[in-house]
Amino acid sequence: ERWDSGTNLLLAAAYVSDAQYNRNIPFETSPQAIRLYYFYNHWTMQVAIYFFICVDLSLALFEEPALFPLPFLATSLAEVLCLMAFFGRLVHFAKVTPQMVFWKDTKNICIMVTIVLTLIDLIICGSLEAVNIHSVRWSRALRPVFLINFPESRQIRRTFRSIRNTLPDILYVFLLFMFSVLIFSLMALKLFGDRGLKTVEGLPYFTNILDIVFELYVLVTTANSPDVMMPAYNFNWWYSLYFITYIIINTYIFMSVFLAVVYNNYRKHLKNEIRKLAYLKRHKMIEAFNILKVQVGTEFVVMEAQWRRLAKVVAPHISSPHLELLLRISDEGQKGHVDKVNFLRLPDLLNIQVVTINVKRHPLEDWMPRVYQSSASLLVQRIVRHRIFVWVYDVIILINAIFIALDEKNPFISHAEWLFLSLYIIEILLKLYTYEPRAYFGRKQFWNWFDMLIIMAALVATLANTTIQSGQCHCFTLQLPLCRLVPEALLYPRFRVIVTTLINIGPTILTFGGLVLVVYYVFAIIGMEAFRGKVRFSDPNFTSPDALVCGNPALKDSAFARDRYCKNNFNDLASSFIVLMELTVVNQCLLLLAGGFALVTHQAAKLYFIGFHIVVVILIVNIFIAFILEAFFVAYSLEKSEVETAIEKKIQELGVGIQEEEMQDGKLIDNVDAKDSGFSGDDGDNKRKDLKGLYFRIASKKYRTVDALLQQMFESEIAPEEEGPSLDEILNFSPGDMYPKNPNFENSA
Repeated sequence: ERWDSGTNLLLAAAYVSDAQYNRNIPFETSPQAIRLYYFYNHWTMQVAIYFFICVDLSLALFEEPALFPLPFLATSLAEVLCLMAFFGRLVHFAKVTPQMVFWKDTKNICIMVTIVLTLIDLIICGSLEAVNIHSVRWSRALRPVFLINFPESRQIRRTFRSIRNTLPDILYVFLLFMFSVLIFSLMALKLFGDRGLKTVEGLPYFTNILDIVFELYVLVTTANSPDVMMPAYNFNWWYSLYFITYIIINTYIFMSVFLAVVYNNYRKHLKNEIRKLAYLKRHKMIEAFNILKVQVGTEFVVMEAQWRRLAKVVAPHISSPHLELLLRISDEGQKGHVDKVNFLRLPDLLNIQVVTINVKRHPLEDWMPRVYQSSASLLVQRIVRHRIFVWVYDVIILINAIFIALDEKNPFISHAEWLFLSLYIIEILLKLYTYEPRAYFGRKQFWNWFDMLIIMAALVATLANTTIQSGQCHCFTLQLPLCRLVPEALLYPRFRVIVTTLINIGPTILTFGGLVLVVYYVFAIIGMEAFRGKVRFSDPNFTSPDALVCGNPALKDSAFARDRYCKNNFNDLASSFIVLMELTVVNQCLLLLAGGFALVTHQAAKLYFIGFHIVVVILIVNIFIAFILEAFFVAYSLEKSEVETAIEKKIQELGVGIQEEEMQDGKLIDNVDAKDSGFSGDDGDNKRKDLKGLYFRIASKKYRTVDALLQQMFESEIAPEEEGPSLDEILNFSPGDMYPKNPNFENSA
């Protein structure tokens, strides 16, 4: 019975943990499978799999072509080791999931197929290498499959799903766009083909339909504007109307339509994803409740002792006061049990960071109480705590900025840095005198650390400038303190919305970074196999004929060689990534690089560069813009969640609340230490005594990920007693069948 009880607790904790972190992994409920599932989700296992993924991807840095090539045997052994780790992770996953679920999951099939194909490629390449025959390592382009398809990368998969879901609608727009380009290309051929016009390089102007299509496609990016127009414009200014019409239709109208279609589809499918996450979370919490519930009177509840054990299993590092606070919120009437509605809020309670604060005395108050509590000392403390003190130093920093713009050769100006630096040091000393030092430099006091580091860096740089008389160091010291205006900008609502949004999108920027890494990696591998050695870089001081044509006679008299683009090549992974970054920026590189590599290989090489532009700039960048737009809409409609409100209410009822504003620079609690101290009283009159100096506050309410905010909006519309659809219905949700109809969420998401 004890074993069954412990297993039930572990099973319920697994469901709660999945709900807390939005994991959607079906797992077996046998005792062995549950323990394997806990081990599968342990952070060490996740770090290990990401380590092997990084090693596998980085092998391209040491495989031919590479700056630092390693023997084929060394890279092959490293890749086989990575494949063994991936296979072991897959076997572990198969042990915890039902067999039918495992074999129906396309992610698992993709991983297995990629492992087999990579081994086949290694065997073929190894055999050919043994007889000194070079072969193409095509399986290297499949390595990002491991990054995408392991369960830990669900955010990257969601982004790929956004692209996949957007493709059908964007395809129709793209076909219309290409039809427009072809029509204008035919018009250009008829208008300019027989005029005998020449380009700046002396080549025929608009006489080949394929070249015209490419030039007009590049014109959409404005990379070759107005160069492509000038021969016709010089011949007759009326021809400029053709190019103006083309730019209006294809650059401004079609590119805007692309963004509109991508944004509309992104928003629609994001809503569907969030809705699915919300109902899966509700489903898991109901499963956990059904495991632990007991009947008390006419309703089913979870007993207080069982709730405590569950919370400690899910969040083993939670402090006792924090746990007691969450229990008082969940068991509002102190009945000794938690009902279903409050139980379902447990993941949200655990996700909201509550800072436990222990009030302590300033050391000077213990060492010299009479001096520290004297009227003069108290006056200084009141001045430092007042908001005017912060404003005065804001004005000083602005005056510092004016001095930076003045002539530093003036002796008064050149020595002003010491005056400003002295004022900044006095400010820090006054704050340390007023606020308890451990509180001022607490783990959560980022901006206080920021101020101190800025001032210390300025002091070191000023001393170095005095010693070595470096003008650059002098300029650097004056500019450093201006960075301290950043936290002050957060006090103004308009600035705060912008900064908050930037912080909210931080995790998703990393997700898009992973997506871009995957696309870059695949295109880089293809580029290295197609263009390796075609362009070679020589020292800029070399004037040999070979160096002037980037090591390839086909580039003689080309714009590529004339502008010394030789270092933009695909001779190693790092160079390939730089070339792709230049193409993402979309300037004249698209024209010069595509033209240059077409000269050294074939005109079909231009398709590689056009394909990269379509995938990265038209698809991925537009999806990223759509996400930024959604993030700002959410930031402007940000409100506290019901759970945050409940926590704050309980904190205030207990009389142990510290507002977030009181933790800011001007109103910091004198003595704050995140030290653990329990409390156990039940009577309202003894609450303050029970807490023994403990205070609580919710960590910054401003910073939430966009996905979490949207999920919060949707969950607020679900009735607490609603069971929701079945698991199969949840997994088969589509954007068209909204369940339930939710006007608030639809307007926001």
